[in-house]
Amino acid sequence: MEHYLQPTAFFDYNQPELKAWIASQLEGVPEHPVEQAKVLYLAVRDSVSYNPYVFRPEPETFSASYALKAGESYCIPKAVLLGAAARAIGIPSRLGLADVRNHLSSPKLVEWLRSDIFRMHGFIELYLNGRWVKATPAFNKQLCELMKVEPLEFDGVNDSVFQEYTESGKAHMEYVNDHGLFDDVPHDFILSGIKAAYGHLFLESGSPEAVEGSLEKDISGS
Repeated sequence: MEHYLQPTAFFDYNQPELKAWIASQLEGVPEHPVEQAKVLYLAVRDSVSYNPYVFRPEPETFSASYALKAGESYCIPKAVLLGAAARAIGIPSRLGLADVRNHLSSPKLVEWLRSDIFRMHGFIELYLNGRWVKATPAFNKQLCELMKVEPLEFDGVNDSVFQEYTESGKAHMEYVNDHGLFDDVPHDFILSGIKAAYGHLFLESGSPEAVEGSLEKDISGS
């Protein structure tokens, strides 16, 4: 279990800015792992906006400290940020990866990906009360409200993966392929999977083509 507690280049909770942020979020919170995990989950979910267009291949962009500093990111770094914060207070964490079908995406995003399958979707598992519990802090509250989906909650006891339906009963998201669980970010594995699925997004140099905008702007029309 010790390797699920270690800092790494990705789970870099030893960075001063990240350490200070974790401490500020937990100020006044009872020193109980479940209560602390719930607070950290909400902090990651809502303080870092979900924006898949900011994806970059460089390893440092997958780290917890980078996601926090950027203020916007996508599912994998946000999951890593929660996992790093958990490790910092003695809660083991591991990264889960899966492919999901998103029924509630923007036309621009589907056109950009040429698919409604999101390859290498990331979530985190936390070891609480003697068992692993899934948590998915990807979609921030403001985005969920725009998409007319209840923000995904986390009680520290039950798996929190994704809402299957929107408020109106339409299908929202389903998991279609499981890539496993990891004690650190498998950067090369993630990149190879993304390039295999979305090769058209990458320039001859190997870097993805830059795209302006955000999913919130797509949904709101602003």
